[in-house]
Amino acid sequence: MGFSSDYRNKLVSATDAVAAVKPGDWVDYGAFCCAPETLDAALAKRQIELWDVKVRALAFPGIAAVSSEEAGNGRFIYNSWHFSGGERKSHDKGNCHFIPFVYHEGPSHYRNNIRTDVCMVRVAPMDTFGNFNFGIANSFQRAIIENARKVIVEVNENMPRCLGGAEESVHISEVDFIVESDNKALLTLPDAPVTEVDKAIATLIVEQIKDGACIQLGIGGMPNAVGKLIARSDLKNLGVHTEMLADSYLEMYEAGKITNNRKCLDKGKMVYAFALGSQKLYEFLDNNPVCASYPVDYTNSLHNILVNDRVVSINNALEVDLYGQVSSESSGYRHITGTGGQFDFAYGAYHSQGGKSFICLSSTTKDKEGKVISRIKPVFNPGTIVTLPRSITHNVVTEYGMVSLKGKSTWERAEALISIAHPDFRDELVQEAERMKIWCAANRNDEVLHMVGACA
Repeated sequence: MGFSSDYRNKLVSATDAVAAVKPGDWVDYGAFCCAPETLDAALAKRQIELWDVKVRALAFPGIAAVSSEEAGNGRFIYNSWHFSGGERKSHDKGNCHFIPFVYHEGPSHYRNNIRTDVCMVRVAPMDTFGNFNFGIANSFQRAIIENARKVIVEVNENMPRCLGGAEESVHISEVDFIVESDNKALLTLPDAPVTEVDKAIATLIVEQIKDGACIQLGIGGMPNAVGKLIARSDLKNLGVHTEMLADSYLEMYEAGKITNNRKCLDKGKMVYAFALGSQKLYEFLDNNPVCASYPVDYTNSLHNILVNDRVVSINNALEVDLYGQVSSESSGYRHITGTGGQFDFAYGAYHSQGGKSFICLSSTTKDKEGKVISRIKPVFNPGTIVTLPRSITHNVVTEYGMVSLKGKSTWERAEALISIAHPDFRDELVQEAERMKIWCAANRNDEVLHMVGACA
């Protein structure tokens, strides 16, 4: 088909492409590994001639050039929907700002609430039909493009072609400029180490999973441990409907545990919105019809989550308080990540027929001085963001056990959560629960009952 001439006509240097950005513009970057690193570097070089340029990104792989101290001072104002490690460091220096949202609402913000002047997104090479595939980061790329005044694609030959699904590509007719990058390798994640605590938590969770369950895993050592245990288990006919596809799914698939044959929606398909992991995972996704890339308002839609039976949602947290509130994105005033899809899947999984949501965390951690502190707290420190309100939290798991908070009163929640806290902190937690008026003589937990007299 005759798209080669269109390609040549729209092909420009990165320097020429970013000339489309004007003072006062809103510039949107592609998400995760679709972030346009070549264009970002070119845009940062225009810092002297630009001012009040607002950039939005989502988990930029590293530190964006426009978020550096040199590019700041009112020239660029950098914002992120979900912090990567690099964006967290930029935030610590005052060079990155967070945008609160729940993941499934991302596309609607672009279609209803905010403006985009220039969209820059990294893509796979154009196919014979004139399409540039978004590769391993569908997320809400289409919504951004539909909202943008100018669209610039940055071609990277290492980007796998990830089949839809839906909204997984942009046609050359919708593109204003094409930039060929230096084909830098995509970000890969090392295999997260699995601790003994992770293994203990994973064991408790896997015991709750049934044949035919539909799995959503978060990121980190504990979800990796769950995947490894499932791969070695007797479970069968598991399905996948998730926002993030990681190597743990590949391990389960290669072990024959994932067939997707019991799913009610997208039967036979592993459904996801973005992928982060190893090069092996990216090669697995390339032109693989078993996998289906969708925008996040599809993967994280409450209806689409709950329409599958026995959905199991497994996510990490930083802290849980005695009311059952979950914090997964900040430590006091220091922002760590973002809400992401934790709320979407915690809520959706619970409403699935036979579904379960699990929030997992080690019972303790260490502060900057090396002091051991409890991750189950009476109340959160000032500035700590609540990711899940207490009314949404279902199961909470530490290495000391698993408790369900659904339908429980405040004193029942306190008793349950204290029972899975580290033993060294339980007496203190009971005292705080008494002071908070959520502990009484009706409590029957033998390990903490000796702290209690009568109802406060």
